[in-house]
Parts: sequence; structure tokens; C-alpha cells
Amino acid sequence: MTASAEARETALLAAQAAADKLATDVSIVDVSDRLAITDAFVLAAAPNERQVQAIVDEVEERLRRHGVKPVRREGVAEARWVLLDFVDVVVHVQHAEERAYYALERLWKDCPTIPFVDRAAPPAADGAPAATGTLSTDDVDPGSSDPVPLAPDPTEDLTEDDLTDDELADEDALEGDPLQEEPLGGAADGDAGTTGR
Repeated sequence: MTASAEARETALLAAQAAADKLATDVSIVDVSDRLAITDAFVLAAAPNERQVQAIVDEVEERLRRHGVKPVRREGVAEARWVLLDFVDVVVHVQHAEERAYYALERLWKDCPTIPFVDRAAPPAADGAPAATGTLSTDDVDPGSSDPVPLAPDPTEDLTEDDLTDDELADEDALEGDPLQEEPLGGAADGDAGTTGR
């Protein structure tokens, strides 16, 4: 037995709502073979209590717009592990520390997962959805403690043949003597436009 189509749709809506509020490690586990009380768990994590609460609010609002209301809410006051029970789907939004400690995926590892890909994730070069949260060492500035991908230098692979005449002139001007007395525009030394050094 697998999760019902309605439960799958609800779980995917909840997962996307969580991802839209920048939840991390969003996954859906089909627990219908193991539990009689629900079909699927949506698991999501956040780095702090405020974001846990924001994710919970967004999940509730998004599902309410689709006519699905929670029958039970737990953990909202502490915002470390909030459980939203939508009967067929139970959403667990955990602080990242709780997510790592309790490892619900490991507890339910014998259950199949329901594929979820964040619609905001950029597609990979081959057209398939890109894996989120995966950076290689080439993508990160080694001198930084922040693992933010480096932006490529748009002129890095350009040759002189790729540059326009104006761009070449700008490069030549930059390579000139930085202490030259002649100001830009070609004024003579005696002009009022000199730097006065």
C-alpha cells in the first residue's frame, strides 16, 4: 500500500511551501505501509526558531488555501520541533540541531520516499533539476568561512579578439603610468585641467 494521491498532493504542497520559506533538507517519506494513522511525513529543517515558525506559518497558510487544515499542532511555543497533523500528512519542521539529532529519515529508512524537487531550484545543464545544497570545492572561496558560491568573472576567458576597440583602449589606459601628469582628455601640461601634483 502506498500513500493516496490526495496525501501525495498535500505532502508536495507542504514541502514546496517549506522550501519557499528557505527550509533545508526537505523530504517526504511514505509511511503508509508502517503506520495506520497517516500516509506521509514531510520533513524540513531551519537554522533558527524564527525561521521554523515562518515555515510553519507558510505551510499552514498554503494548505489552508487548498482547503486542508491541521487537526493538531504541537511544539509551536518552543519552535524547535513543530508538528502539524493534517491527518493523511504530518509535517515535521525542526530546528537543524533537532533534525540532526533525531534523524527521522534514519528512523524511517525502510519506507520509500516521495520525490520532491523545489520548483525554485535552477535546472541543471542537461535539463534535469539541479541538486540543491551541493557545492564543490571549486565553487567556494577557500579564504572565506561562508560557503557561498563564487561568481564567475565574465572576462576571465576572454582573449583580445573577443574585446571591442573601446574595451581594448580602456585596458591600455589602465596599463599606462598611474602617476602620469596628463589628465584624461589629453589636456596639455599648462592647461587648467592638470592635476597640480
